[in-house]
Amino acid sequence: MSRILPRINSPKDLKELSLTELKKLASELREVIVETVARNGGHLAPNLGVVELTLALHYVFESPRDRIVWDVGHQCYAHKLITGRRDRFHTLRQYGGIAGYPRRSESPHDIVETGHSSTSISAGLGLATGIRLAGKEGRVLVVIGDGSMTAGLAFEGLNNAGHLREDLVVILNDNEMSISPNVGALSSYLSRKMTGRLARRIKKDIEGIMERLPGGEHFLHMLRKSEGLLKSALTPGMLFEALGFEYVGPVDGHDLAGLIKLFENIREMRGPLLVHVLTKKGKGYLPAETDPETFHGVGPFDPKTGRLRKSSGPPSYTEVFSRTMLRLGEAEPRLVAITAAMPTGTGLKAFGERFPERFFDVGICEQHAVTFAAGLALEGLIPVCAIYSTFLQRAFDQIIHDVALPNLHVIFAIDRGGIVGEDGPTHQGQFDLSYLRLIPNMTVMAPKDENELQHMLYTALSLPGPVAVRYPRGSGAGVPLDDEFREIPRGKAELLREGTDLLILAVGNMVHPALKAAEKLDREGISAAVVNARFVKPLDEELISDLAARIRRVVTVEENVLAGGFGSAVAECLADRGIKTNLKRIGLPDRFIEHGSPQILREKYGLTGEKIARQILGWLS
Repeated sequence: MSRILPRINSPKDLKELSLTELKKLASELREVIVETVARNGGHLAPNLGVVELTLALHYVFESPRDRIVWDVGHQCYAHKLITGRRDRFHTLRQYGGIAGYPRRSESPHDIVETGHSSTSISAGLGLATGIRLAGKEGRVLVVIGDGSMTAGLAFEGLNNAGHLREDLVVILNDNEMSISPNVGALSSYLSRKMTGRLARRIKKDIEGIMERLPGGEHFLHMLRKSEGLLKSALTPGMLFEALGFEYVGPVDGHDLAGLIKLFENIREMRGPLLVHVLTKKGKGYLPAETDPETFHGVGPFDPKTGRLRKSSGPPSYTEVFSRTMLRLGEAEPRLVAITAAMPTGTGLKAFGERFPERFFDVGICEQHAVTFAAGLALEGLIPVCAIYSTFLQRAFDQIIHDVALPNLHVIFAIDRGGIVGEDGPTHQGQFDLSYLRLIPNMTVMAPKDENELQHMLYTALSLPGPVAVRYPRGSGAGVPLDDEFREIPRGKAELLREGTDLLILAVGNMVHPALKAAEKLDREGISAAVVNARFVKPLDEELISDLAARIRRVVTVEENVLAGGFGSAVAECLADRGIKTNLKRIGLPDRFIEHGSPQILREKYGLTGEKIARQILGWLS
């Protein structure tokens, strides 16, 4: 049989296929996904687990009239392949190529921009309500899972949806890494019978007869209660039905025929429905099935063996953080570590194995993680919240209200600060210096390299109040690591290079590019002083003011948005002290940064040594 995928240019083409052809297409989709992710990197295991579910949804429903919303969006690869992006799929996550998450600019089939977890139910409820109010046609189907149902926002959406009673279908993709394991064939059998058209008609007829009989209300109540008891005894449906949803499931998420029949049945049902689908993360590719955590989001690998292609460069900032936490944990018994469902990604897995009683994975609940840390700090412990920059945004109010306001000693280890790369605008850590430095009582540090990172983490143990240590994704600068920790005086920068014509103030991973820029400027006859700010808050106002008053031409460099960032802090400092200078700020523009490799993006936005020097030369001329 010839390949089927080349014939699929839109979801309408699926409807011409037989069940046998659909199953073959599922295999072809998995082949293309594995091949592409092996080359480009990306989210492998989540996408392999929803292939049949994706085909069944598009086979039964009419996208984009029927809105399919993917929670997080890291399981949309099969969806992209069958919605007109097959020919561009090889550009997945590459600069100028298609995104690894749903993007409305790419296709009318991508309904909601996503990248963070647990937003789908609330967005889907808004869509369903909007369809009704505007008098439009179409159903709304939300696919959520992979731990996303652990977040509070998901339950806020469920609670409101049950109250509003809109036509909303929530598909819980349970891949055994979120809610519950497979509870057996009997429950699947009951689910199919309970949603069949004949079963629903009989149920409705019986209810009508009961309502007209003397005392029928009592019997009707008992009938409904017995049905509910049966379902809740065999399934986790009682929780969702308490929230106002009709519960359907669990069903086999890899049974194409069963899924198609199920979706055909629920297509005619109204009100809020929750369909519980059991899938296997990494389905169809043995390495991903065996180790779904590693292959959840993965870099390039050998598709034949599943062996990851590791670079032989310096250790990553995350690895240095991991090692430092182990050493600090040995020395400080009050130290505890918290992650929001990312023990491996944040580097805390080793800490959890060494100190299991002092390690807490709270699920995809960043807000809870921060307030939980506040409670621990109130009892004299020293919590370290290790959360990616882009995800810490979700807990902004908790940082202010629960940690900074009472001035509690909570350490925020902020991984993936700055440009992250191929995951695109939802994951770029471009805002943290801005949103953290405006908070009272907060100390904000950013190391110039991996050696300074370990010293900053050590320093954070003894600093008062909340402390944030922000570091980038990827390999360190390759500097040697000191054997002994040392404290860095709070709010003190360091002058790395003397100069008389120009002052460059850099922070974090922009310090080394700033030094390279100074070397290039020196060859052009311009003597540039370079300062490693180390602290965004509090600034070393004395050093900065003294140098700026003497040199007068000042450049700030940061891998953060310019609005409200490090450069803004320097400008405010100089203005408050009445120091008149010519000031140029170099950083990320006031826009969301697209996906692409960090190297390409830093080149584009002028954050390499060469580009920094070129911008300065243009400014001076």
